[in-house]
Amino acid sequence: MDDNKLQLIASTGSIPAGKTQCVTVDGQEILLCHSKEGWYAIDNMCSHAKARLSEGKLKGCKVLCPLHGAAFDIRDGAALSKPASIPLKTYPLKITGDDIFIVL
Repeated sequence: MDDNKLQLIASTGSIPAGKTQCVTVDGQEILLCHSKEGWYAIDNMCSHAKARLSEGKLKGCKVLCPLHGAAFDIRDGAALSKPASIPLKTYPLKITGDDIFIVL
């Protein structure tokens, strides 16, 4: 992995387990998720109605859209429930010490 393609986006201490934080990378809103299984990054906009997932809830490895309740798997972006059917893009992360980097 080329370290020139890493961008620091957060600190592990800034987001408790079970919570999310929206970060902007190159003009794109990305939802950083801290589940019990680890750290994940996914597009912040629901593929159904363009609602911000950062305003929804994280339940295990699922993030729920605040508008219609569509669920997405934060590990692979899969749309898990209607009304959403289009998966979301996910982004690889690298954790170094307390720093969370997104791989660009």
